[in-house]
Amino acid sequence: MRNRQRGSHLGLLLLASQLFQVGLDKIPPVTLAVLGLNVYLFLFPAAPLMQACVSVQRAYWFKEWHRLLLSPLHHADDFHLYFNMVSFLWKGVRLERRLGGAWFLYLLSVFSLLTGVVYLALETLLAELTQDQSYNMQCAVGFSGVLFALKVINNHYYPGGTTYVMGLPISNRYASWVELVLIHITAPGTSLIGHLSGIVVGLLYTVGPLKTIMKRCAGFVTSNGYTHAGANYGSGTSGYSTGYGGHPRHQQNYAPNYAPNPNESYTGGLTEEEQIEAAIRNSLYDRGQTNHRGAPPPYGFSSPEEAIAEEIRQRRLRRFDS
Repeated sequence: MRNRQRGSHLGLLLLASQLFQVGLDKIPPVTLAVLGLNVYLFLFPAAPLMQACVSVQRAYWFKEWHRLLLSPLHHADDFHLYFNMVSFLWKGVRLERRLGGAWFLYLLSVFSLLTGVVYLALETLLAELTQDQSYNMQCAVGFSGVLFALKVINNHYYPGGTTYVMGLPISNRYASWVELVLIHITAPGTSLIGHLSGIVVGLLYTVGPLKTIMKRCAGFVTSNGYTHAGANYGSGTSGYSTGYGGHPRHQQNYAPNYAPNPNESYTGGLTEEEQIEAAIRNSLYDRGQTNHRGAPPPYGFSSPEEAIAEEIRQRRLRRFDS
């Protein structure tokens, strides 16, 4: 989440290059649709930025609750959009295939709304504790709160391993918290409370009651099998710990229609996910492995290079364990 705006179009060009390097046909449908929606609303916003951002003053005091829906889907500038969408691309590809499209869409909808609610609650609490009403006025936009929640979910379903945060090796168990602090220090325009809200929502899902509540509310999709499959997520029979840390297990569960295919086709000796990794890496190398001069740092997340390196390490570990 951010609370300032800059004008440029380079971020959009870089995002387009990234998507075509990966290959649109390799991106699951929900992930691709959400990416497209964010880009569309950046080009054709549903409301001006100051009317889309969420704050205690506007949303709670003035009852402008629609800001909870608008704020995650609007971005302050094109680099804000670019870094958020590249981060979402990686997480979306993994989690949509792990959870299934219907549940992933449901998850994103709930997280988008709930991160805003938690943000309002935390800002209100800070204003009361510090007697500083400026917290009630802080207005934030962006998808990064949802991305922090997805990072917690990703670490829950793929536990163990190490993430490199700004070049520092950090256990996945603590990576979200370290990124929260470092991003706030190195990128002053970011919303610390917005990112913290995402971590809280992610923990509510992995170790709290949110997943159970969501499954009960989603009873109408039982006929499609998602409720039945979701019942194993994080349970004692799933092969995953109930927290978002822990150790990798050999057993894996997949939502219906997303089971591993033993006859999966290969291209050039690479699986589909490895092709995506290579495409992202090549896209980044094409930019000379340097950021555009004057471009802001990633808003709340490790760089795609770090994500790729982490994923390759985890794949090798899983192969050795099997």
